[in-house]
Amino acid sequence: MKVNWLLLIIFILLFSLAAKPVLAQSSVSSDNYEITWPNVNMGAGLPTSSSYKLGVTTGQNAPGLYTSTGYKIRAGFQYIHSIIPFRFSISDISIAFGTLTVGTPKTENNILTVSFGAAGGYQVTAQENKPLTSDANDTIADTTCDASDCDESDAGVWTLDTTYGFGYSMSGNDVPGGFSGGKYKQFADTAAAESAQIVMSSLNVGRDRQATVTYKVNITNIQAAGTYGNIITFIATPSY
Repeated sequence: MKVNWLLLIIFILLFSLAAKPVLAQSSVSSDNYEITWPNVNMGAGLPTSSSYKLGVTTGQNAPGLYTSTGYKIRAGFQYIHSIIPFRFSISDISIAFGTLTVGTPKTENNILTVSFGAAGGYQVTAQENKPLTSDANDTIADTTCDASDCDESDAGVWTLDTTYGFGYSMSGNDVPGGFSGGKYKQFADTAAAESAQIVMSSLNVGRDRQATVTYKVNITNIQAAGTYGNIITFIATPSY
């Protein structure tokens, strides 16, 4: 009996030495972030074929889409992927007015398209490198609108054929309210240290949000002949 007890004690001791503690995964952190909901999955991958591409993660608890009045929950690893990737496009990167006639305003359009799926919103800004300028360094001034009340920040009405210069208007999705009624602004001039201005922005997600830029120019009878041009820069910035 003494031998049997001794063997039993040795077995328990060896079992205790061999056993390792089981650790549950808790938060993951560093000096810059903390993730409080990690999960150890059982498998993952990106199986593909000629007709599909599928992202797979198994092991997530209670995945799926849950909705009610006032909220929507997308639970599961796959919702980490942006449902609507950020995209920005411009319909035409070269705008030509052709030959201008004195006192006859001319317009051309461009379409900006934005898709955005994150929660932080986005904005698109615009600015010109200088007023419309010829090879001889003559310029077509930026418009001040009919009542001399518009600049790069504030929009104004421009309907008279006796109002001259170069400007733009915005219409469509996510454009600032100041353009309502077809009002016009000057482009912010980087040569004059003017800050780029927002032409589209939203805090909401969206797919293929489109806004039309309408460029307008009108010249006086003392405008020097020549080929005029400048560079308009649009910058789309997402926020996550």
